[in-house]
Amino acid sequence: MHWLSENNLVRSALRFAVSVAIAALIACVAVSLAAADAIRIAVAARAIQPGELVVLTLTVPRGADRVRVRAFNRDMPAFADGPRTWRALVGIDLDVAPGVHPVSIEARSAGTPIHATHELTVHRHSFPTRTLRVDEAYVNPPPEVQTRIEREAADLRQVWRSPAPERLWTGAFVRPVPGASASRFGTRSVFNGQARNPHSGADFASPTGTPIHAPNAGRIVAARDLYFSGNTIVIDHGLGLFSTLAHLSPFDVREGEIVRAAQIVGRVGATGRVTGPHLPWAVRLADARIDPVAVLALLGAEEAGAQR
Repeated sequence: MHWLSENNLVRSALRFAVSVAIAALIACVAVSLAAADAIRIAVAARAIQPGELVVLTLTVPRGADRVRVRAFNRDMPAFADGPRTWRALVGIDLDVAPGVHPVSIEARSAGTPIHATHELTVHRHSFPTRTLRVDEAYVNPPPEVQTRIEREAADLRQVWRSPAPERLWTGAFVRPVPGASASRFGTRSVFNGQARNPHSGADFASPTGTPIHAPNAGRIVAARDLYFSGNTIVIDHGLGLFSTLAHLSPFDVREGEIVRAAQIVGRVGATGRVTGPHLPWAVRLADARIDPVAVLALLGAEEAGAQR
């Protein structure tokens, strides 16, 4: 009887050990499956501040055919960049308050949602102030042009609300004219002693007649004379990304035309509210105003070359 009891104890111990091993194996498989289903996030940005662009590189589960990214109460553009790689562009608008802001990410594979969250800590950014003298009619417009100004503002709001649902740009973004930006994005402007909205673009100093190149491919959704920005071109790059080129002299394109990256779309001029010839380039991303120089830094030729 004593020998039989010991034998039973051995069998029980063996059964218990096998059960533990099986449970551990199941747990390892479950962890491995969870890791395979997770979304991995890599972040690239010059800085996490108002006016900056953040590029998220997302590694998603195999078979994911849709990715949605939401930040600052806006849907941000996301597009496939490989079998398991997606890129999402997150714009931090000029008016975003400092603090921690969540970015929610959802990937769908065979209809099954997989979620992830990333936190962006937005730091305070102080913008300089510039004082300019311009024609008084562009600071306090006369009553007879108010209807025109309101109509043009409404037309632009409609443009921002109606982006192409697909990505129209390809490859790297390029400078519309040679040379570095001559003024800082976000500068607070004081015209004739009166404070106005911050500058939502970057100014490139160029003489009259300098050819202007499309920063990237897209559709011309505006090519018209606007009261404040003069001869203005708006390019819809798709997925909520727009370029605005202002104060042109003549146009080389028409509304509705599809343009390729670096195609000449117009010439530098001095139309609208200006102090002299130059080219302002402004970028909107999901209705966020972002620095075009940040776009060049993260999506430009140098960045694209570094990835190859």
